[in-house]
Amino acid sequence: MKKHWILILAVGLVLISNPTRAQNTDFSVVGERIWDGYLKISPLTASRFGVDYGAGQLPDLSIQALQNKEKKLTSWIKELNNIDTGALSEQDKINRVILLHRLMGELSSLQYRDYLMPLTSEGGFHSSLAFLPRQVEFKTAKDVEDYLSRLSGFTRYFEQQINWMREGIKVGFTQPKVVLKGYEQSIKALIADDPTQSVFYQPFLASMNHFDKAEVAQYKNKAQTIINDVVNPAYEQYLAFMVDEYQPNARDTIAIKFVPKGKDYYQDRANYYTTTNMTAKEIHELGLTEVKRIRAEMKEIIHQVGFEGTFEQFLKFLRTDPKFYAKSGEELLKEASFIAKKMDAALPKLFKYLPRTPYGIQAVPAHIAPKYTTGRYVSPSNDKEPGYYWVNTYALDRRPLYELEALTLHEAVPGHHLQISLNKELENVPDYRSSYYISAFGEGWGLYAEWLGLEAGFYTDPYSNFGRLTYEMWRATRLVVDTGMHMMGWTRQQAIDYMMENSALSKHNITTEVDRYISWPGQALSYKIGEIKIKQLRQLAESALGNNFDVREFHHQVLKNGAVPLAQLEQQVIAYINRQTVRN
Repeated sequence: MKKHWILILAVGLVLISNPTRAQNTDFSVVGERIWDGYLKISPLTASRFGVDYGAGQLPDLSIQALQNKEKKLTSWIKELNNIDTGALSEQDKINRVILLHRLMGELSSLQYRDYLMPLTSEGGFHSSLAFLPRQVEFKTAKDVEDYLSRLSGFTRYFEQQINWMREGIKVGFTQPKVVLKGYEQSIKALIADDPTQSVFYQPFLASMNHFDKAEVAQYKNKAQTIINDVVNPAYEQYLAFMVDEYQPNARDTIAIKFVPKGKDYYQDRANYYTTTNMTAKEIHELGLTEVKRIRAEMKEIIHQVGFEGTFEQFLKFLRTDPKFYAKSGEELLKEASFIAKKMDAALPKLFKYLPRTPYGIQAVPAHIAPKYTTGRYVSPSNDKEPGYYWVNTYALDRRPLYELEALTLHEAVPGHHLQISLNKELENVPDYRSSYYISAFGEGWGLYAEWLGLEAGFYTDPYSNFGRLTYEMWRATRLVVDTGMHMMGWTRQQAIDYMMENSALSKHNITTEVDRYISWPGQALSYKIGEIKIKQLRQLAESALGNNFDVREFHHQVLKNGAVPLAQLEQQVIAYINRQTVRN
């Protein structure tokens, strides 16, 4: 499979050194200029980095703005591709790769007209806006006015989104009907009859003692007026459009290959998310191989626990026996917290460096929980906040405890929280690199982190170990059903049945996940492909170094440059092996 691990970007790959090495001045100027230009046309991204470009604005989705963005992205990419990489420092070669991957991914999304479909089964632009209150801190009057100005822009922003979605209906580029059942509830949940109960009013509930009392009263009254007169009507308009126009006219097919340029679009997304050039057929076959291997390991555990019955009967037992389920959301959150704290104590044995950013554990917000995945990591919006490991407490009879160790290790530590935080805490690297998330690397690391629990003393309960294998099987079946539904004629029910037959995931969870794969083509491929590459590199290092292999040093070499494409990761691990071999 080595031929598949080829970086999609036409850029040079290099051996990696310490990320604190001084940057090449010339590229630093070019990179920062391009990044600065990108922030000027990306107001929400600029705000996340504390840059005052369009601080009171939402993105402009007019045809003129999108054409201007495409023109700029094309120009920047051309400029980066024309750079003589031989003159760059090792770290600037990585900076260039990351900036190119970011810009090229966004350009291809524009060219395939992703903006016609600004939603997935889990959420969309309307639910993304609900994160705005988490990203603001009212230090000055300008901060307040910028936030209120952004809320005032909801009317225009929603109208632009709806107009593009109408165009999507016209050309056949919509989400399928089947994944939109109940979708309107996620919109209704953000309409508050009492403006002080609106999620968008939350920043005004924090302490504002540094403002004059009269000013605070004025700001709060203005916020309530805007929520009543602008925010709520924007959501009500979107709700009516969703129910009356979008859902009835959404496509009946589930495969993305049936939308305009759909086959090319799927391959583009697969390339982007996996950072390889594997075809859908190759990915599908890899998935089948992995499913067969994991299924054999599952059967060993069934034999170990002495269960007398078929594989299918064992899965039914796991899905239905009350002993495997929490009786309250609080119980589920407490159990997740215990597992996380247990792993916190194991981290020094596995890692040379740990992040300084802490994390907490919260329930998935109620307004998105019914159609949301079982858990997720949410990064902090500033250095005064922790990260959060979200646990879905909706429908407790579908959240088995035997899966909780694997979920916690993936989303919290040593998975997403550890990797993403270390990435953000890199020193002497540009913002466009320390902030960037590459799915194959990040999700591959998360799945590797689940497996790493074996080394850390987790999964001593065979049912929990079966849960770990269920999670690995979940990611392996993704390779099969994602490619199957989008490119090989699989039906939604066929995908659900395949996952039901091969994992102990609940039917609700599987149905939610299948709808996610339908509505977000290609993204789900990144997990298993990334994990396989990390495991391959570890096996290579262990074989080459023998008794001199140090797992803490290996993890440092994988994580030290942040999220990188898989071919880049291979280069830096091989360089580490070569250095160690010479020393030994």
